[in-house]
Amino acid sequence: MSNSPNGKILLDQLRNNLLDPLARELIAQVKWWHIEGMSKQNSEEYPVAITGRGKPILLLHGFDSSFLEFRRLVPLLQNHHQLIIPDMHGFGFSPRPSSSKYGKDELLKHLGKVLSKLESKSPIGLIGASMGGAVAMELARRHPSSIERVLLLAPAGLTGRPMPVPPILDRLGVWFLSQPKIRKGLCRQAFADPIASVGEPEEQIASAHLNIKGWSQSLAAFARNGGLANCGLPLPNQPFHVIWGEEDRILTGTQKDDSLSLLAPHVEEIPDCGHLPHLDKPEVVAKRWLEGFPANG
Repeated sequence: MSNSPNGKILLDQLRNNLLDPLARELIAQVKWWHIEGMSKQNSEEYPVAITGRGKPILLLHGFDSSFLEFRRLVPLLQNHHQLIIPDMHGFGFSPRPSSSKYGKDELLKHLGKVLSKLESKSPIGLIGASMGGAVAMELARRHPSSIERVLLLAPAGLTGRPMPVPPILDRLGVWFLSQPKIRKGLCRQAFADPIASVGEPEEQIASAHLNIKGWSQSLAAFARNGGLANCGLPLPNQPFHVIWGEEDRILTGTQKDDSLSLLAPHVEEIPDCGHLPHLDKPEVVAKRWLEGFPANG
């Protein structure tokens, strides 16, 4: 929609209107980084939430989500680490220039540029959730000297094959995802106990970025390009650990079984947890990271 706001304007509006205080606090930590070479305009500003002090960790959100996904994990890690949480290219509150491409290669190109802007003189940590887990695997392989260790949270896109969505169907899928009842349903499905865990604050955050200019076009383009799949092999050389919720109702059946088989023996399944360990069980995620992955699957 031509009247839709850009990311800066939308986040400024949300900072005062979001019901979740942790989300409002995280918005206050957003910096806008010039990232060149992602479109013909050549120098868009991308949001990166930066907070905490210590050895850096790069955190990668899931599909059709944003940096706000890590709002409950941030307070548990920021006293020990500097946290760098970007919105990935084509997602969250990032710019969506019409001249840009949207797909796996562009995601990794953008994150490679983010890595190059970090001032860390030693390798950093990496945490990836859902689709961000597949991106984390790819990033760790492509930048082995920059990534020290990896934590995957219910990673999606590790197996299978890319399945480009034909024109018209891509737009139909985006329209489906834009419907309030569908988004509420998906939000509830992502948590282990939606009755206790999901209310208006969670539903609000799950849809907060939909009003940004170019949301539907970029998401449709990502679908036409096949999204992310088959990112699991070869396994990265860095130490890595996987946390998966026993009550995951987003990744189920063959998709989950194939991923668990691929990642064994690095997987730890935890009870009373759904597809979002960093929201359902942020204390467990923080403990595993701070203790260096002591628990086994």
